[in-house]
Parts: sequence; structure tokens; C-alpha cells
Amino acid sequence: MVISSTDAEKDTVLVVAKLMLTAARTAPKTGGMDSIVTAILNGKDKEKLADTMERVGKEKEWDWIIRDSKNVKDADAVVLIGVTNADTYKLIDLGIALGSAAKIASEMNVDNRIMLSVGMAAQELKLLDAEVVLGIPLSIKGKNIFFDRTTT
Repeated sequence: MVISSTDAEKDTVLVVAKLMLTAARTAPKTGGMDSIVTAILNGKDKEKLADTMERVGKEKEWDWIIRDSKNVKDADAVVLIGVTNADTYKLIDLGIALGSAAKIASEMNVDNRIMLSVGMAAQELKLLDAEVVLGIPLSIKGKNIFFDRTTT
């Protein structure tokens, strides 16, 4: 059997995304109480997220969200990480979970970038039951799509 590089990369990005969810779940928590929630988006769900980001960016005239929406469209998948209780300590937990997840992607050579704009759109679409959400788009391409970004 011959497996194309494209198929292998699509499979790999989902495996890495699942490992990222594991890293977020097992990341240290303040007080030992877990308030982290996670999800993976690809396909039509990812496209709907990108479309929402683009619409919000145009409505608010925030070019940086429009730029980020293009990254999400070009990404292979998106990891969402949120927190259900947004007090100061739980926001620290969210930061630790995000760092742990991004570290996994980096160690697996999958390009990624933590984005507030992804979380804003995810909350509008009610994709996670969380008070604060951030997103990490993932990409396996010949060049990092999250590098050399412009807002024009």
C-alpha cells in the first residue's frame, strides 16, 4: 500500500491535535481543580469558524482578525482550549494548558500559533461551554503559514 504524503499529513495533524488535548487536560492546575475544556475542529466546522472570524473582522474593521481568518482557512485543523471559570487562578490554568498544547505541536514539528481571534469566534458560535476560549490552528506545509503575516 502506498500512502501519499498528503494523506499522512492529514492523519498526523489529527493525531497531534489529540495529543495537544491530552497535554491541556493533564497540565498542572491551581488548587487541583480542572476547569479546562477542549475540542478539535476540521473540515466544515473549521471553515465555519474562519467565516465567522472574517465576518467579525469586517464588522469591527479589525484587519488582524481578517488576517487570522485566512490562517484558519489555510490550516489543517484547529484546537480550541477554554476555561469554564474565568477567575484569576483559572486563567493561569488556561495559560498553562495553552502552553502545554502548543509545546506538543512544536515538538511534533506541526506549525501552530495561539490566537485570541479564534477563541472570539468560537465563543460566538458556542463551540465550547467556556467563559474564555483561545484557539491554536495547526498546519503542515512546506512553509509556516503563521510566519510573515500581514494585515493588508
